[in-house]
Amino acid sequence: MSTASPAHAFARSDRTQIGVWWWTVDRWMLGVVAILIVIGVAMSFSSSPAAAVRMNIGDPFHFAVRQSVFSIGAAVILIGMSMLEVRTIRRAAFFIWLAAVAIMILLPFLGHSAKGATRWVEFGGFSLQPSEFMKPALIVLVAWMFAEGQKGEGVPGVSIAFLLYLLSIGLLLIQPDVGQTVLITVAFFAAFWMAGVPISWVLMLGLTAFGGLISTYFVFPHVASRVDRFLSPDKADTHQVDRAAEAISAGGVFGRGPGEGVMKRHVPDLHTDFIYSVGAEEYGLIFSLLLITLFAFVVVRGLYRAMKLNDSFEQVAAAGLFVLVGQQAIINVAVNLNMIPTKGMTLPFISYGGSSMLAMGLTLGMALGLIRRRPGAYTPQEGLARAGAYT
Repeated sequence: MSTASPAHAFARSDRTQIGVWWWTVDRWMLGVVAILIVIGVAMSFSSSPAAAVRMNIGDPFHFAVRQSVFSIGAAVILIGMSMLEVRTIRRAAFFIWLAAVAIMILLPFLGHSAKGATRWVEFGGFSLQPSEFMKPALIVLVAWMFAEGQKGEGVPGVSIAFLLYLLSIGLLLIQPDVGQTVLITVAFFAAFWMAGVPISWVLMLGLTAFGGLISTYFVFPHVASRVDRFLSPDKADTHQVDRAAEAISAGGVFGRGPGEGVMKRHVPDLHTDFIYSVGAEEYGLIFSLLLITLFAFVVVRGLYRAMKLNDSFEQVAAAGLFVLVGQQAIINVAVNLNMIPTKGMTLPFISYGGSSMLAMGLTLGMALGLIRRRPGAYTPQEGLARAGAYT
């Protein structure tokens, strides 16, 4: 009995919503994201028992089961968002940003505090971090405002974009969450530059942002502590970073083997922020390089496709979203390799965490929706090359 492959599940003439989606979405990127999600679930099953023991949780696969559920939710969100039309993605971004900001305003009164920060709201046994969902929505909104400002129809798009950005980072710094502020700032300035703003403006604002980043050392004690530990490791507690480094070193080229890592038993955050180290210890350097390659493929291919879009909003929004994903992956890996101070940043689709997983599904779902092949979306050459997708 023969079975049809996924690529032949829908005829090119299929005009149903899912049929059109299948032939217009970037299936290569979709496949790589699926691989990342599967790796994340597998890594969670590897790290969950050790994390459960440290936290006195009876079920050794407590975190793995939850991560599996989060992964399914992320996949549903990603596919659902990537099916939407551009106009609907813009509207969804507005309401998501509005809801996230409203919750962030209420965090000082209703939020759950952990590790000196108030970033989460708890309900039904689930902790939601609204800033995770605010990030991609903000990038889409500011790209929209930049595009409206370029039309010359009297809409103060740039001014509105800056107000949205300042309000968002203001709420982040109240929590405080300097890491997310850095992520949003870099993605915002990338969108600002791609929108065609003079380079002198970008440099001036970049210097201002750099000055603001330096000031966080003097304003936020936890930032100063992390920087001091990074610059003077002999004078501070660097337990997590040291164990992560040992785990990566112990993995060698091929790793100790699945589930055979030992360092994850000693570090509280090895199933979240330091999951990369768990993978490096158990699967070795080859796995580490493969993981980095997968992220690089998503980001580079995404930026390449975004830059070929004709519409300025779609181009800036999609590129900004891929920059957001790339930044987060780079920061997490750099922290694991002790190249920068610790940031508390998850590795997209790999680290344990419901908010992070679902928000990453939202981010790439929007990005995939924006770069889908549509009539007139790409340059004439691209359109001719892809004409068969619409016949």
